[in-house]
Amino acid sequence: MAGQGSEPGELSDSELLRLLEEAGDDALQPGHSGQPNSSSDLPLESGKMKRKRAQTPLEKYDLNYLCVTDLSTQSWCEQQMVYGRELPQQQAPETVVLLNTGKSIHLARELEVHDVVKVHTTSKEDSWAIKILNLLSVIPVLQAGGCVRELPVFGIIEDVFLMGIIDELCYSAKGELELRELKTRGLPFMPSRAQKKKDYFQVCLYKYIFDAMVQGQLKPDVITSHIHLRPEQPLGSHIREHAQKVGFTVTCFGDLLELMYLNMTLSDIPSIDCLKIEYSHQESNTLLGTEVVQFEEEKVRERAQYYLAYWKGRREVQGVEIEEAWKCQSCSYSEICDWRRKRAEGPEQRSGPKKSK
Repeated sequence: MAGQGSEPGELSDSELLRLLEEAGDDALQPGHSGQPNSSSDLPLESGKMKRKRAQTPLEKYDLNYLCVTDLSTQSWCEQQMVYGRELPQQQAPETVVLLNTGKSIHLARELEVHDVVKVHTTSKEDSWAIKILNLLSVIPVLQAGGCVRELPVFGIIEDVFLMGIIDELCYSAKGELELRELKTRGLPFMPSRAQKKKDYFQVCLYKYIFDAMVQGQLKPDVITSHIHLRPEQPLGSHIREHAQKVGFTVTCFGDLLELMYLNMTLSDIPSIDCLKIEYSHQESNTLLGTEVVQFEEEKVRERAQYYLAYWKGRREVQGVEIEEAWKCQSCSYSEICDWRRKRAEGPEQRSGPKKSK
């Protein structure tokens, strides 16, 4: 998928994540689920039909969880994000090229610190077991003060399960745990303020989720209940073999969940101290600049609540405000956009998260 939630020439990480997910059952690579389902009418004994309640977007797209980048792209244009999910075939070919280049750059960086291997899966639990094993395998590296890349993290906000992949975690010269996010761009200059806002929110969500994990807030039963996984499900032979290679002897999915919980909470891994975003030009591989992001938990939680309200069916999808209509000029869906048409036909109706003073 391409063009979703991005400036012209800007790599959208939600799209990159989905490209990685579609690549296969890779150890040290994540996964996603989601196919649209449909609603129907319920027959009553009287012969009349009672219509089911309207589906929430989570139900419509059959999603048991969201990616962090699903939320961060909403801050660029929520309507564009929805079109990107429903009509990926309308995205510009040049953006697909940018995405493939970005994918290659991220994979090359990952291979600098560890190998990526294919592991065959036979169940949904096996697929999630790979994610958990990827996390477990890098905990000793972090404990030893090393650098890790493509780190999967999980969490709950507003009773919605979120998954993300941190580009890099390492320790600074001061001994602080530092998150570094790489953004590759097709254009040889720093992004706009609107794009930075989206990226800032993404890394803040990563910190919010990771810190909760090391503080023991993500219990094993929470994971299984939200994603509808069976802790008693035996793991496939390939998964068990891979687990042994990275130092773990497990038989069922629940074993891995317990190991993850204990390893994250009993380790001496600290919360993330510093958030940095590095912007790089794809063609020249030139570093364009680095942004240091200030984490404000209350603001992060407030924005997440607003974006999740759409997914939970508590409000309608929103497009850009009038002052950000310039985004429509580079949008693949501008000609079919209902939000844009309604704004052109009637008075502006402002909505969105309240601005903090």
